[in-house]
Amino acid sequence: MVEQKRYALFLATPDSEFVKKSYGGYFDVFKSILADAGEHWDAFRVVAGEFPDEKDLETYDGFVISGSSHDAFADDDWILELCSLVQKLDHMKKKVLGICFGHQIICRIRGGKVGRARKGPELGLRNITIAKGADEKLGEYFGDDEIPTSLNIIKCHQDEVLELPESAKVIAYSDRYDVEMFSIEDHFFCIQGHPEYNREIVFEIIDRVLGFGYIKQEFADAAKATMDKTEPDRELWKILCKNFLKGRRDLA
Repeated sequence: MVEQKRYALFLATPDSEFVKKSYGGYFDVFKSILADAGEHWDAFRVVAGEFPDEKDLETYDGFVISGSSHDAFADDDWILELCSLVQKLDHMKKKVLGICFGHQIICRIRGGKVGRARKGPELGLRNITIAKGADEKLGEYFGDDEIPTSLNIIKCHQDEVLELPESAKVIAYSDRYDVEMFSIEDHFFCIQGHPEYNREIVFEIIDRVLGFGYIKQEFADAAKATMDKTEPDRELWKILCKNFLKGRRDLA
């Protein structure tokens, strides 16, 4: 009998009413691109102080850290507890996929530097370029498929990785950010953008932050316009993220 694979998602953001109504919550959004039949997935709302017991960490095959509206360099109690937990996972060499805030948390716990984005916040669809020398790493995840030279991804952040930790390898960059993706050894893979987002989700975020007065109408219009003629490469992101977490190419 094949042992059931177990994965955990650390949710660093509360569900919006829209996401709850339309998708059942961010947990289901992530599972829609990462989960396979027969697997067991747990969600821990770390933003609300919900964490797994340390004794249970060994029972999981991989972990995902979501994005957040909070700063990864802040010292809120739950952020410090998350950092401590990710350090334990690092020592255990557990696979961890860091998304946006999660990408920055992994940078932080490994001694890198995270701060406000030097060229300002980004919201909308962007193209990122695969770095020279990253083919070997990406080849592990794309297998016999052609490795892309660039990828479209939805971005929604105001912070960035300013300095990479030692031993980190840049996987992708863009014209605005030096580090769009990086990896550390074989167990950390980090993405500044949101492979789990689609057009509907990001448009609702744009409208919501506009309504709060966090951005101006021109910025909102420009963000939506980035998706006029192009879509995110969701299928390629699905392959990349799943094969990193699971070390296999079976996407059934």
